Amino acid sequence: MKSDAGGTRPGPAARTLARMEGLFSRAFGGENNPFHHLGALTIFFFYVALVTGIYLFIFYRTSLEGAWESVEYLTREQWYAGGIMRSLHRYASDAAVITLGIHLVRELVRGRMKGPRWFSWITGMPLVWIVIVFGISGYWMVWDQLAQYVAVSTAQLVDWLPIFTDPMSRNFISNEAVSSRLFTLIAFIHLVGLPIVLVLGIWFHLLRIRYPRINPPRKLMLGSMAGLLALSVVFPVFSHPPADLDRVPVSLDIDWFYLAIFPLQAVTSEGVVWALGTGGTILLAILPWLPPRKREAVAEVHLPDCTGCGFCAEDCPYGAIDMVARTDGRNFELEAKVNADLCVSCGICTGSCPSSSPFRQREPLTTGIELPQFPIDRLRREIDQERGRADNSILLLGCDHGPTVDALASDDIHTLSLPCVGMTPPASIDYAMRATGYAGVVIAGCEGCDCHHRLGERWTQERIERIRQPALRKRVPRERLLSVWLKVGQEKRLASQVEAFRNTLEESRKDDGDKNPQGADAREVVQ
Repeated sequence: MKSDAGGTRPGPAARTLARMEGLFSRAFGGENNPFHHLGALTIFFFYVALVTGIYLFIFYRTSLEGAWESVEYLTREQWYAGGIMRSLHRYASDAAVITLGIHLVRELVRGRMKGPRWFSWITGMPLVWIVIVFGISGYWMVWDQLAQYVAVSTAQLVDWLPIFTDPMSRNFISNEAVSSRLFTLIAFIHLVGLPIVLVLGIWFHLLRIRYPRINPPRKLMLGSMAGLLALSVVFPVFSHPPADLDRVPVSLDIDWFYLAIFPLQAVTSEGVVWALGTGGTILLAILPWLPPRKREAVAEVHLPDCTGCGFCAEDCPYGAIDMVARTDGRNFELEAKVNADLCVSCGICTGSCPSSSPFRQREPLTTGIELPQFPIDRLRREIDQERGRADNSILLLGCDHGPTVDALASDDIHTLSLPCVGMTPPASIDYAMRATGYAGVVIAGCEGCDCHHRLGERWTQERIERIRQPALRKRVPRERLLSVWLKVGQEKRLASQVEAFRNTLEESRKDDGDKNPQGADAREVVQ
């Protein structure tokens, strides 16, 4: 389905996902829903793995004889500290893979990898491989039978590529062929090399995102940590018997989150593993351009209305707006400039522009920055459609990526779906009540911490609460304004809240009528 602005509404898969996530929102609340913080949770789990890994390395011996023995000592003899740390290290690493995988699938289902968002999607592909290699290298360090299986299988995978002259698998023909220097190298790769590469990869992944959430909410962190600790105590991690290259391991406890490629390699071949891994990565990498579609028009700056305040640049979630030196000779130092390669056409900049006021006497109405496909003049005309109608009429402003508001349209409810509720100028709420005569205004956007455009819900709420500019004027009666933050597919919940709000407005109007028996119209209409 097409939105009012020409975008695409969430499809069946996205709506199904939203219904499932709604269960977690009811349990934990929108702001603490783990699905809303998957990227931040992944980083948090890596922090836990890093800290516990540093502790384990203090007691680790980088030698052929000492590797297994030192890990076994930590697990058995120092179970109260080293054993818990080892289990925490394992479970945090597994949890990071789980959240990373769900994060990837979630962004794919919601289509949040198309347009300018391709950069974050593409830079996320190497992170998946880095994390897998990170985990595999960790299993080498234990040097038990599982590590032996992983080392031999990895060597066979590498040998399949025409890279090295001498086969890597020769290093694992017998126990005598393994050198203690191997563990020094693996320890350096696992504890120094890969963490640095991972941190750089995450930084690059977030390069085009402003105000990224890299830390989950405190309650979510504490809850996740408690869960990891509980797993570590109830199901502690133990090693397999020590590695013996003269024997083939028979029974192994595979960590499927990191080591699933090796059983696949055993039942197929190294070539199949490389083909599936490479082909899958290429397919994921080209998804932002499949199927090809015409890109929406980006925001445009109207210099006659731009004062160079910088609010639009500050509020843009993707850093698509820069403030540059003035070019039109007006008595302002700066002007806004849109980077078309970064703009996602969300319209949040329109809501942040102080010139986006329907009260301005201009035909057609223009503002400092707006979307060509949904200009501020259209917003005023849509609001004006209800001028002079019933006293109990309500303006319902929705989001193309939230609950569908069109189904609630009626004689006394005028609905309008925006690319993002963050596009709503605070002055338009005042205008709807004072100039047009709406009894109330409802803003229905994405659930808390789950805005499709990342910050639309947050900026809108902060403008209403007058902690962000441009702020909603104090004269606007807050009892006539309702903000609802829900997921796509929760139209019934939206309808019930709007109905309750309408009843409240009706009771208030009756009370005002009792206090004013002459029936005078208390609304101040601004022409």
